[in-house]
Amino acid sequence: MEPAQSEMSILGCSTNGKGHNLGDDKYVPMKTMPEELDTFDDPDGILESEEFLPNGDGTKPMRFTDFEGKTSFGMSVFNLGNAIMGSGILGLAYAMANTGILLFLFLLTVVAVLSCYSIHLLLKSSGIVGIRAYEQLGYRAFGTPGKMAAGIAITLQNIGAMSSYLYIVKSEFPLVIQAFSRADPTADLWYLNGNYLVVMVSIGVILPLALMKQLGYLGYTSGFSLSCMVFFLSAVIYKKFQIPCPFEEFSAANHTVSHLDIHLNITDNHATHDNGLVHEMDDSHCGARMFTMNSQTAYTIPILAFAFVCHPEVLPIYTELRNPTQRRMQHVSNLSILVMYTMYFLAALFGYLTFYGKTETELLHTYSRIDPYDTLILCVRLAVLTAVTLTVPIVLFPVRRALNQMFFASKSFNWLRHVAIAVTLLSFINMLVIFAPNILGIFGFIGATSAPCLIFIFPAIFYIRIVPKEQEPMHSIPKILAACFAGLGVAFMIMSLSFIIIDWTTGSSNSGGGH
Repeated sequence: MEPAQSEMSILGCSTNGKGHNLGDDKYVPMKTMPEELDTFDDPDGILESEEFLPNGDGTKPMRFTDFEGKTSFGMSVFNLGNAIMGSGILGLAYAMANTGILLFLFLLTVVAVLSCYSIHLLLKSSGIVGIRAYEQLGYRAFGTPGKMAAGIAITLQNIGAMSSYLYIVKSEFPLVIQAFSRADPTADLWYLNGNYLVVMVSIGVILPLALMKQLGYLGYTSGFSLSCMVFFLSAVIYKKFQIPCPFEEFSAANHTVSHLDIHLNITDNHATHDNGLVHEMDDSHCGARMFTMNSQTAYTIPILAFAFVCHPEVLPIYTELRNPTQRRMQHVSNLSILVMYTMYFLAALFGYLTFYGKTETELLHTYSRIDPYDTLILCVRLAVLTAVTLTVPIVLFPVRRALNQMFFASKSFNWLRHVAIAVTLLSFINMLVIFAPNILGIFGFIGATSAPCLIFIFPAIFYIRIVPKEQEPMHSIPKILAACFAGLGVAFMIMSLSFIIIDWTTGSSNSGGGH
């Protein structure tokens, strides 16, 4: 635990409009900021980037002066939870099937604790120098190279995430519509064309939300997105008690289901056919395992390691938090991670206990093997698509913020630039998804590099460089732990890149990320 003074060292503006009594607040002494950080032109007092000014003679500590945070604690939890929650939740049951229940729980717990610690390092560094921008922390630690490295990592990581989300919309949305409407999958209908649908979703849903001036306004849509995932979790728990093991598999021979990605791996020696259903007789896989080690176990480690990726969004959410203090933002982060941790474990547990050894890499596809026209599962797939869609604006904000920090750091907020960046980013990502979907594999490689940097390496090395040696020497326990944390990030990066290279050379697709 940190001393109370360090936890409460940096206070934002008061939410009731009253100014703070400077004599009542405690601040951490700090050096004068570089010229790049204290020469902002902001006549309106509201910048999309981070800015702060010295008090009078420049010798006293600095205060955040960007704008008065108005986002409530609950809305901040929704936004950060939505940033954490990605499509990776659909693959956690498969991860549990290849690790066992207890090993999965142990790994998930370790990753959740490490994520909380990583955010603690970011917030501690932010509090010491009075900066709530990831890129400016990089500048404070390593100058322009650090700022550019952080900005580029955030941009590539989040563009890759948005591309994968929109690719899911492109590939899954037509299948859901086709199943609901019972339309002929071979018909040339515009509403079954994924390219048209992804453009319509981008223009009609994502763009208006991405044009919001502040991230806090997305709290309501983030809450709805999380409710969609709660519906997904509820359906997974319900189906556990409805589907027997071995389950009755849908037969493609008697029903037209070719467009729903149903994988039938059945031999005549172990199945009987009745009214289009295949009754599996082999129940050897119908048993839960506490510990499992196989050829796929190692692939689950990167999946779990990146399950709580939200670090590019932490500081923007901190900026807009009402009554912003390091302790309050840490509580927001801890609660968000706890909620996602609970949802991750329950979804993985009940998904695994439904299909056991037959669990596929994408959980919803396993349900489609039983009945591709199951109304509940179709509604769940639609809910997951909604959640993924509503996550895109949350992920876009840090990219725009990074671009502003890298190229327009001294400029005040401008609506034209704000809109232009959002439109350009969405247009670029749509073109990638529509015309060059194969490039998403490249983003997987980039993500395996940028994600460890943002989660493990950057927070640790920024902390080591920013915290004064007089306060914490290099041989102090906190800095030794931070150095080990950075080393762990390097290990995860090497492991993830190795698995991706193996997949490319063997033609398989086992590696993945939390998002």
